[in-house]
Amino acid sequence: MLNHLKILWHQGKQFIPDVRSVEVPGIFRGRPIISKVTVDGAALAAICPTKAIGLSPVSIDFGRCTFCGECSLKFPEKIQFTKDYRIASNVRERLIVKEGEEGRISFDEEEIRKEIKSLFGRSLKLRQVSAGGDNSCELELNAANNVQFDMSRFGIDFVASPRHADGVVITGPITKNMAKALEICYEAIPEPKIVVLVGTDAISGGIFEDSDQLDRSFLKNHKVDLYIPGNPAHPLTIINGLLDLTGR
Repeated sequence: MLNHLKILWHQGKQFIPDVRSVEVPGIFRGRPIISKVTVDGAALAAICPTKAIGLSPVSIDFGRCTFCGECSLKFPEKIQFTKDYRIASNVRERLIVKEGEEGRISFDEEEIRKEIKSLFGRSLKLRQVSAGGDNSCELELNAANNVQFDMSRFGIDFVASPRHADGVVITGPITKNMAKALEICYEAIPEPKIVVLVGTDAISGGIFEDSDQLDRSFLKNHKVDLYIPGNPAHPLTIINGLLDLTGR
C-alpha cells in the first residue's frame, strides 16, 4: 500500500483538473477575433475553400471553417485566432462569428429541452456513428476519454449499443451508404434522445458539401441538440459542449 501511495504522489494528477479554464499548449486555433480594419473583402472570402467567410459584415462560420488558418495568415490585421476552445453551441447560427464581436460563443438556454438537463445532467451515454468520417474526429472522441481528459468523470460515456444510449454523436458528412445505418441507429435509441454533430464535416458537409454522394436528409428530419465545431474537434471542445448542454 505504501508503495502505491508513493507512486501516486510521484505521478501527481494525470488528468486535467479544470477543463473549463485550462490553457491549450502549442498551436491551437479556437474562436477568432475579427477586427473592423478594412481589407479586400473579395480576396479574403476567396481564400476559404468551404465558403466559411462571409462579407457585410465580415464573418466566419465555424460550421464550415476547416481551421486551416489561411485567412489569418494572409490578413493578420483582420483575423486572429484565439485559443478559446469553448466554441460549441446548441444553435447553428451562433457558430457564426462577426467582425467586432468579442466574448464566448454562447448557448440559447431556452432552446435546450428541459428533459436533457433533468435526465442527462449526471449521466449521459452516447452512441457514436461515423457517417463517412475521415477518422480525425473519431480519434478526438476517443481522446476525450483518455487519462488526460477523462470525460467519464462527468458521467459521459460511449456505449456499444444504441439501445443503451441516450443519444447519437455523428461524425462525417453523412454519405449515402451510411444514411440508412444512421437512421436505424437513431430509431433504436429510446426516447428522449439527443443528436450531437461533431466536426465541420458533420455540421455542414465541409469540403464534401457539394458531393452527390452525400445524403444529409437525416438532419432535416431530426432536431440537432448540439453543434461541436472543429476539424477535427478538440477533446476540450467536445467535453465543454456536452457539459454546457447538460447543465453541468
